[in-house]
Amino acid sequence: MAVDSTDSGDEQGLAAPGTVIGEMLGVLGTGAYAVDARGCIVAVNAEGERSLGRPAADLLGQDAHDLLHRNARGEAFPRAQCRMRPAFMAGRPAQAAAEWFERGDGTLLPVSWTIVPCGIGDGDTTLVLFIPQDDPAGLADQPPSDGTLNELERLALLAEVTTQLTSTLSVDEALQRLLSLLLPRLADWAVIDLINEHGEVWRTKVVHAENETLTHHRGLEGPMTPVSPASQMPLSRALRGVASTITEARVYEGALDTGIAVEQHRLFEVTNMHSAAIAPIRGLRDVLGALTLGRSEHPEKFSATDLALVEDITRRAGLALDNARLYQRQRKVAETMQRYLLPQLPRVPGLEMTARYLPAPDASHVGGDWYDAFPLTDHATALAIGDVSGHDLEAAAGMAQVRNVLRAYAWSQKDPPSRVVERVDRAVLSITDVPMATLVFGTLARRDDGAWELEWTNAGHPPPLLITREGVTRYLAGGNSMLLGTGTHPPRSDTSDVLPPGSTLLLYTDGLIESPRHSIDDGLERLRRQAAALVHRPLEVFTDELLSRVRPAENDDDIALLALRLGTPS
Repeated sequence: MAVDSTDSGDEQGLAAPGTVIGEMLGVLGTGAYAVDARGCIVAVNAEGERSLGRPAADLLGQDAHDLLHRNARGEAFPRAQCRMRPAFMAGRPAQAAAEWFERGDGTLLPVSWTIVPCGIGDGDTTLVLFIPQDDPAGLADQPPSDGTLNELERLALLAEVTTQLTSTLSVDEALQRLLSLLLPRLADWAVIDLINEHGEVWRTKVVHAENETLTHHRGLEGPMTPVSPASQMPLSRALRGVASTITEARVYEGALDTGIAVEQHRLFEVTNMHSAAIAPIRGLRDVLGALTLGRSEHPEKFSATDLALVEDITRRAGLALDNARLYQRQRKVAETMQRYLLPQLPRVPGLEMTARYLPAPDASHVGGDWYDAFPLTDHATALAIGDVSGHDLEAAAGMAQVRNVLRAYAWSQKDPPSRVVERVDRAVLSITDVPMATLVFGTLARRDDGAWELEWTNAGHPPPLLITREGVTRYLAGGNSMLLGTGTHPPRSDTSDVLPPGSTLLLYTDGLIESPRHSIDDGLERLRRQAAALVHRPLEVFTDELLSRVRPAENDDDIALLALRLGTPS
C-alpha cells in the first residue's frame, strides 16, 4: 500500500500531502514516489519501496535527487545536470531513459522515468514513476509494439488521469480535464455519453483535436434514445456495462436496431473515424455512461492493448464522476433543506421587504446563517438576523432550533427585545445543540404619527445598516452584548431609533463583509458606500446588485440578508 506523510509537520518539515496522493500511488503498477516543491519525497508506494530497496521511513522527507540520482559510475552529480529538474521547475511532464537510482544496499538500479505534475494540495506536488530496466537504453526510447504509447507513457497517462480527475468535484471540469489528457495523445476524437439519474442518455461531449486545439462539435451533442436491453451494437453494450469494444464504421452501416445506433452511424459519417475504442464508465453502483475514442487522422487502428488502457482510464473516470455526482447531490439536498428552513416573509402595509440566502461556494455549501420576520400580537413586526457557528448540516439544524425558540418567546411574551434574547440565550444551552450564535433581534412598529420606530438588541452580530432615501448612511450601534451560548448570561440592553421615511434598513451576516484580504472595517465601509450608491434602485434590484458588488470573491461563508424599505406617512 502507499505510504505518505500525514503529520502537519515533523522534524524534517514535511507538509501533509493529503490522502489523494496515497490513493493515487496505490493503484499504480510500477514504482512511484511524489515530491514537494523542494524536491523532497512526501509519498512512496509499496512497489517503489521494493524496487529501491528502501523502506518508506528512509525515503520520506529526503531530497530525491541527493538520495537517489546517480550517474553510470554510481557517483552523485550536481542538480544542474539533472534531466528531471528543468521540467520539474517548469511544472511540465517529462520522461527519460538511461538513468540510474541508488538502491538501499548501494547497488545501481537502471531506470526509465516519467514525471507528472499533480496539482494536488498546494499545486506543487510532482509524481515520479520509474521502471527498472535490464537494458539501460530503457523502455521509454522503444517504439510501442501495438499502439501509440509505450508502457511508461501509459503509466504516466494513468497517473495524470488519476490526479486530474480526483482533484475536482465538478462533473464538467472532470470531463474537460479528461478530454485534454486523451486528445490528441490517444485519439483524434473523444465522445462522452452520460446516463442521468432518470436513466436518460445524453451525448455530453463530442470533441475533435485539431492542431493541438480541442474543438467541440455541439451539433453532434444532445439527448439520445433509451438504451436497449437487447441491442448487441458496441455503444449499447457499453452503456449497459456489458463490454468494451474496438469497432469501425462498417459495423454501423448495416441494419441499425436502435436510435443510439443511428446516432453512432451519423457520428462515424461526420467524423470520418476509421477505428474506435468504446468502454463503459462505471461508478461504484451503476454504469454512468461510456467513452468513445476515435481515430481519423491517426493511421493506426486501436489495439487490444489500447483498449485495456481505455478501460483503465474509464475505471478511474467512473470513480471521479461518481464522487462528483454524489457531492453535487449532497449539495443540492443541503441547499434545499436550508432554503425550506428559511421563512416566507410577511406582508406588512407600508413596508417593502425582501431577503436573500447565498450558500457558501466551498465546504459543505450549507451553514447556520438565517433571517426571520414575523408579525407580533401588538401589530409590530419582529426582525431577526443570525449566524449559528459551523458550516454543515448541524449548523443548519441549529439555526432552525434558535429561530423556533426565538419565535416562541417573541410571540408569547410582550417583552422588549433584550428580554426575549436573554431567554433565547438560556435556551441555547439547555434545550438546543447550538454551540454559539450571534443575533440581532428587533421590533419595527409604526407610531401614531406615521413614523417607523425600531427597537433592537445585538448579541455579537454585525450592526444593521440604515440608508436614507438621500443616500446618507449610518450603522445602528447600541444595544450591544455578548453572543449567545457563552454560558455567562450577561445583562442585555435595548436601543430604539425613529427611522426616516423612505429609508432602507439592511440586516446581514458576516459573510457579506468578511474576507481574508481585508479587515472587517474595510468590509463595512465597502458595504456602506455601495448601499448608498444603490439606494435609489427598487428594493429587489438594490438587494441583488448589492450582493454582486459587495460579496467577496474569495468568500467561503454563506450569507443571509434581510432588506426593508419604509413607506412615507400618508
